[in-house]
Amino acid sequence: MIRVLIADDQPLVRRGLALILAPDPAFEVVGEAEDGARAVALAHELRPDVVVMDIRMPVLDGVQATEELARTLPESRVLALSTFDMDEYVVAALRAGAYGFLPKDISPEELIAAVHTVHTGEAAVAPRLLTRLISTYVRASARPRPAATAPAGLTPRELEIWQLLATGFDNAEIAGDLEISVSTVKNHITGIFTKLGVRDRAQAVIAAYESGLVAAGHAGG
Repeated sequence: MIRVLIADDQPLVRRGLALILAPDPAFEVVGEAEDGARAVALAHELRPDVVVMDIRMPVLDGVQATEELARTLPESRVLALSTFDMDEYVVAALRAGAYGFLPKDISPEELIAAVHTVHTGEAAVAPRLLTRLISTYVRASARPRPAATAPAGLTPRELEIWQLLATGFDNAEIAGDLEISVSTVKNHITGIFTKLGVRDRAQAVIAAYESGLVAAGHAGG
């Protein structure tokens, strides 16, 4: 059973989320918090597997609460939710350590699936948000950085793969572009994540943007 803590400053939203999750025998809603500070305190007390965290809350906002939980209670994985699916919120939440980010207008089925995904340690970012993050904030540089300036000791091949990953290529597309096998791509990506200290593709995209590997601005200029 997946133990879930719900944090939102609106009682009706908390109740609605609980009503979506509670009937599923895979979940146990162990608590509700009305602000970020209370969410952190309850998480330490109740040790949930997943914290469904609103981003905009009083006392301590969801990003700060997520950062605190990622630092002090990493086994409680955060799934961030927001009415406002602006890109800066997505970036801030993922940088703080959230395992996922969803807008509040998702379906009950999407919420349930995302909680399951986050519980397994995988990223759950709404496709429209990740796609927009890539298309709005990043576009490929003309060439990868030379190996001498590669961050975190990445090899030239890893740098190529990171750049392609950051611009939206999936594993099969990367393999086709570089004329290598998909299994080789997967092995390289595992090494890239380790060297960058990131957990998943979403964080790798953000790291590429912040490192300068890909340039800021709208896609195509």
